[in-house]
Amino acid sequence: MTDIIDNIDAKILHLIQSDASLSVSDISEQVGLSSSPCWRRIKRMEELGIIKSRVTILNREMLGLDFEVFVAVKLALPNRDNMEKFEKAVARMPEVVQCAVVTGAVDFMLRIVTKDMHAYEDFLREVLLSIDLISDVQSRIVLRQSKDITAIPLNLISNALPR
Repeated sequence: MTDIIDNIDAKILHLIQSDASLSVSDISEQVGLSSSPCWRRIKRMEELGIIKSRVTILNREMLGLDFEVFVAVKLALPNRDNMEKFEKAVARMPEVVQCAVVTGAVDFMLRIVTKDMHAYEDFLREVLLSIDLISDVQSRIVLRQSKDITAIPLNLISNALPR
């Protein structure tokens, strides 16, 4: 466990990453604190950057955005400038919901969400491949998500949480 948080903080984080709509009163009751100290702990973790944001997770399928693709991108010349240029370009693409710099045969892994195969093809041809830094793109269409969570494994930093 890090020196930054204790077991009570870890319990708070566990609760809010499972349900960000919980009130401070609900959280404080579940961790055994009064509301004020609980609120101060949450504020402190926000200020430290441990809590980056609180969001609502939407159901992509119900919104008609159920086509998901993992894309491996290799740059023609993967130097610092080209990698930064590529990252800036990707940041402006709403279809790209995740972008990771990776090791191995490719330079980036992208997770792309769109409406259907045709929308993906349009995105690939009109947007992604218009970046002249790319030498290779390999697409992996997701057939089904067998696990899709946003929670990080807090049990690895706190023995107060269930495994």
